[in-house]
Amino acid sequence: MSASVVRATIRAVSKRKILPTRAALTLTPAAVNRISLLLKNKPGFIAMKVGVRTRGCNGLTYTLDYTKEKDKSDEEVLQDGVRVFIEKKAQLTLLGTEMDYVESKLSSEFVFNNPNIKGTCGCGESFNI
Repeated sequence: MSASVVRATIRAVSKRKILPTRAALTLTPAAVNRISLLLKNKPGFIAMKVGVRTRGCNGLTYTLDYTKEKDKSDEEVLQDGVRVFIEKKAQLTLLGTEMDYVESKLSSEFVFNNPNIKGTCGCGESFNI
């Protein structure tokens, strides 16, 4: 039996731009402060987990949960000492998203500023990509 030989050619490529990778999720200072406060009040939990569920009139909604451990397929975002895990199903839908925390006289909530969204429902609870 003869051994097969495979040839490979190497070429130096000049003037090729390396594209920066987009952050999976960035947190505003308000979101970092709020998550930090929430986790301090929940001993034993190490991070918040962001996911998406099929729900609402437009397709998808975000979910936020406390978590005690990182699943094998979770993406980890570590920013200013705060850890956020992104579920596998949500990783592509959250790519490049900014997570903010907004307080007003009537409500306080996390707001996801997602550049990938193609449409939302009237109430702002669900979206599609």
